[in-house]
Amino acid sequence: MALQTDKTNGFVVAVARDGEHRFSKAPVTAITIIAGRGVEGDAHTGITVQHRSRVAADPTQPNLRQVHLIHTELFDELSHKGFQVSPGDMGENIATRGVDLLGLPRGSLLQIGQKVVLEVTGLRNPCAQIERFQSGLLAAVLGRGPNGEVILKAGIMTVVREGGVVQPNDEITVELPPLPHLPLERV
Repeated sequence: MALQTDKTNGFVVAVARDGEHRFSKAPVTAITIIAGRGVEGDAHTGITVQHRSRVAADPTQPNLRQVHLIHTELFDELSHKGFQVSPGDMGENIATRGVDLLGLPRGSLLQIGQKVVLEVTGLRNPCAQIERFQSGLLAAVLGRGPNGEVILKAGIMTVVREGGVVQPNDEITVELPPLPHLPLERV
């Protein structure tokens, strides 16, 4: 499924997965993305929700968190605040550069490489595990907007529309949904 756009917005810096429910994921040379499910071999892969707290609340709800993406520009920002964060450390499957992930509206499509298409479902809600990873990091991945609203900066969540292999240096192209654009909310 090739998206109808000619603008390359960025690229993949790194990919990661983990078959266990741990905070960080191990960087790998490539990941296989499965349509409607997520990253092959990752603990969060599934049609229904796989995040432990959400499974406890209602295991039948749809999995809107199949693939987690973080922009590496956040790592740069965190480095200036004294934190050391590398790809995979914050549990993301795909680390990107050059795409304003947090500025995308809900329903945006991300084509990665030639085949993979991910649909943006919302923002990752950072949890206490971030604080256990590095003290003070939870506050560092939260911001305040002009009206005092909380800004979640720990990446976005997506569902898989078209599967395939993703690896570092794959191009990322964005297709925005029809207007009106809906802002991202935590999922």
